[in-house]
Amino acid sequence: MLATGALLSTVASSADLSRIEHILVIYLENRSFDNVFGLFPGADGLSNAQSAPPQIDEFGRPYGTLPPIRSDGKNDERFPADLANAPFDIGRYINPNQRHPDLTHRFFIHQMQINAGRNDRFAQLSSAGGLTQGYYNLAGTALWQYAKEFTLADHFFQAAYGGSFLNHQWLICACTPRFDNAPDDMLHWQADPATGKPVGDPSVTLDGYAVGTIQPFFPPHDDKHPERRLPIQTAPTIGDRLSDKGVSWAWYAGGWDDAVAGRDLGDNFQYHHQPFIYYANYAPNSAARAEHLRDKQRLFADLKTGFPQVAFYKPVGRSNQHPGYSSILEADRDVRDVVEAIRASAIWSSTAIVITYDEYGGLWDHVAPPEGDRWGPGTRIPAVVVSPFAKKHYIDHTRYDTTAILKLIETRFGLAPLGERDANSEGLLGAFE
Repeated sequence: MLATGALLSTVASSADLSRIEHILVIYLENRSFDNVFGLFPGADGLSNAQSAPPQIDEFGRPYGTLPPIRSDGKNDERFPADLANAPFDIGRYINPNQRHPDLTHRFFIHQMQINAGRNDRFAQLSSAGGLTQGYYNLAGTALWQYAKEFTLADHFFQAAYGGSFLNHQWLICACTPRFDNAPDDMLHWQADPATGKPVGDPSVTLDGYAVGTIQPFFPPHDDKHPERRLPIQTAPTIGDRLSDKGVSWAWYAGGWDDAVAGRDLGDNFQYHHQPFIYYANYAPNSAARAEHLRDKQRLFADLKTGFPQVAFYKPVGRSNQHPGYSSILEADRDVRDVVEAIRASAIWSSTAIVITYDEYGGLWDHVAPPEGDRWGPGTRIPAVVVSPFAKKHYIDHTRYDTTAILKLIETRFGLAPLGERDANSEGLLGAFE
């Protein structure tokens, strides 16, 4: 039986974090909580979504049936064209080892989808139509089993609205990068008279903040136009804080060595999923880049020769669960391989693993995000804490966002916060005994 904690915006914990010598963050891609954990027993899932507003069209009227599921501008014929206007089981039509279409997941559009907490414009504003309302029954997967054995946080929200670029930045700096003097066509100058929201999807706000996918100035990158790359960033990151304190750390990425060598991996490597390369301290040929930015294969080697005190792991594209170029089970196998390697290693007895996602991937969730600031939080996403020190068979209802990971690291190693959000976070303390 799973124990649960009361829903709290704050949590009091007597957890002794000094027992934790290693923290590993596994950062997956683009899934809302209801999409992958909506059926999890005891969680705030789809059984609590019966009264959720139906999806509405551009005139504010509920759809009779969901818009047809689309892929590359065409109907995806694996799915019926007349699905009921309600959550539906994707597994009735494709198995979790198959890939389904990517969905719109952008900064301004995301806020319109949330629609003041009603979450009723997801299908209307998605490139994939009614796929937004789909969910999986993932009982039996590795991630589900880890959630059953350890702690599942069911009120964990992505730090920022929109997509991967910005949420990777918030994972390491709790900030939105600057892009002063961006080209005009990267800005947005129009607003919908009815909503006041931007039309389309600009990458940069009018006052110079980068919110959409933008290539790094430093290689590796895939944009040959320097004026469209993000200017070199200098804000402090969690890596800087750790280095200043003498705490060892690494960012492990699948495909990193190939990307640095200039080999084109296509959908298997996303440059904007490598947040540290946007920063001056991690320029090519710098000592910091050489020391801290590593290929996935180093992770397994380092388990034998000396694992850093703090580590992040970013899977290669096919293994990160991103709709369009990864499937649920492709990624689940990769998570299992990494977690089980750690559980079989000498460091397991002093390690905490946090498995979470960068953002919602355009997929609906029934819980309204909490009030925050200009940048977020956005839609609810899963987070699972796997550790000898995690509460067992437990669902943590405490309200967190991605910056709780930063706060956990900061609290354990005595680091100054990077921003207001992580300073005020509970740091996932509710997950630990």
